[in-house]
Amino acid sequence: MLNRRTFLAAVALTATMTFNAQAADWSKDYPEIVLGVIPAENASTTSDRYAPLAAYLGKELGTKVTLRVANDYAAVIEGQRAGNIQIAFYGPASYARAVMTGVETTPLVNQRHDTGVNGYYSVVYVRADSPYQKMDDLKGKTIALVDPNSTSGNNAPRFFLNREGYSVDTFFGKNFFAGSHENAVLALAQGTADAAANSWNSENDSNLTRMVSRGVLKDANGKELTKDDFRIIFKSDFLPEGPFAVLSTLPDQLKADIKQAFLDMPKKDKAGFDALSDGKDQEFVATEAKDYEPIIEMLKFNDKARKS
Repeated sequence: MLNRRTFLAAVALTATMTFNAQAADWSKDYPEIVLGVIPAENASTTSDRYAPLAAYLGKELGTKVTLRVANDYAAVIEGQRAGNIQIAFYGPASYARAVMTGVETTPLVNQRHDTGVNGYYSVVYVRADSPYQKMDDLKGKTIALVDPNSTSGNNAPRFFLNREGYSVDTFFGKNFFAGSHENAVLALAQGTADAAANSWNSENDSNLTRMVSRGVLKDANGKELTKDDFRIIFKSDFLPEGPFAVLSTLPDQLKADIKQAFLDMPKKDKAGFDALSDGKDQEFVATEAKDYEPIIEMLKFNDKARKS
């Protein structure tokens, strides 16, 4: 006859065995998990930034996690569509595009910055020594964008500038995709562009400030530049931070394990977590599909405007 203590111990043992069986089930089917990330920065920088995360996830999940830095934003979308990328780091617009084109992907977490928010802005930079003081001054000039699926580097400026009466395709004399946020800023710094669209979290945390801290932001003559050499001429409304999203078809226990590993990372691997943002983030926070509904509407507007 079981007494209460024996019964509870048996229940706990059964639960543990069930959990372990679930974990064993997914680990058998997933001897390798691929973490794919968009090239928000140049490839080597992105690899250095996310390699500690891949190593941490591999340790926590008990399986091999391979990092893949995509050549462009679309490659992450297509990698998940094909089932070749189990965990993806998206910008909000590339995540929205994935959903809009039928990719079965589920957002798990995004990053809360040291400002206390899990979001950012799109800005348009000009050189501080340029004559451009307001958007009207850029009529007929050249703007460097990032990637067709970038949020701050393409979709947000298209949407918010259009709202203010400026069409990226007709107001500027030329626009081009630089391929990464870093390259867009470098195009401005080195005179290839008169303005550049980019991401901005705060005065002391942006793609530009990270480039400055690494000493890679230089003009055409090789002179190192600082953030004071640039001026923000336009800033968008607040945007949700991009998610780490998993294939919706993954086993529920695997999805739960991945999510928990992310949430635990700031405490379990602070150095690896800090590498993601140069120490500018506080934690991972849970996110869900509804958080990106405004971004989906933004893309729908841009798509319609492009066709008209």
